[in-house]
Amino acid sequence: MRTWVSVARYHLVRPAIFVGMPWAIMAFSFVVNLIIFRLVPPSSHAVQTGHGVVQVMNTSHYTGAVAIIYVFFFIMGVFGTGASLPFGLALGVSRRSYYTGTALLAVALAAADGLALTVLQAIERATGGWGEDLHFFRVPYLLDGPWYLTWLTSFVGLALLFVYGMWFGIVYRRWNIAGNVSFIAAQVTVLLAVALLITWVHGWTGVGHFFTALSAAGLTGLLAALTAALLAGGYATVRRVTV
Repeated sequence: MRTWVSVARYHLVRPAIFVGMPWAIMAFSFVVNLIIFRLVPPSSHAVQTGHGVVQVMNTSHYTGAVAIIYVFFFIMGVFGTGASLPFGLALGVSRRSYYTGTALLAVALAAADGLALTVLQAIERATGGWGEDLHFFRVPYLLDGPWYLTWLTSFVGLALLFVYGMWFGIVYRRWNIAGNVSFIAAQVTVLLAVALLITWVHGWTGVGHFFTALSAAGLTGLLAALTAALLAGGYATVRRVTV
């Protein structure tokens, strides 16, 4: 356990990459969106009431820009293994300890940043969308429920992207760019095979019903299971890495 913590701390020797940069980019994006929505008048639409009175209703602004931090978590996962794995092993850390320590970092960062996103969403709600009805930290269906579900979904989503990036970094360290290209091709092939199978058994209607009836909590559970599968795949790969 102490070795795992040491590996996580080893990554944080460069805190700007894992702590500062994601939020710096998020802050810049938030300021840009806020300025734009203050300069551009909000869109509106007319609503006919039961008494024949027309009301003008302002529409909410969902930017989706919060996805930036999720993309950055994927990049951090790639960097956390692809760039620093050789030096970590040169220090005498085993592949298993290095991988587990990096995964521990992913969980810690995802939990902390997920909580930060939840707090910012609460402030957004309390201020009426920062005074502009701006939904920067809220996403319909996914991140628009009670605070605990927002934190859980954020935590799982961030951890998933970091772990997925870790696997890409490990594949690159083992097989270089050709390995990453093959890795992507294999995933696309599997998705196409699944799509063809569903088409063959005429199952698209059932798939559509499943996902339309799936709640945000249910989707979070599926993503958590996928994260566990990605962790297992990355672990199986890192055991055979040569640097």
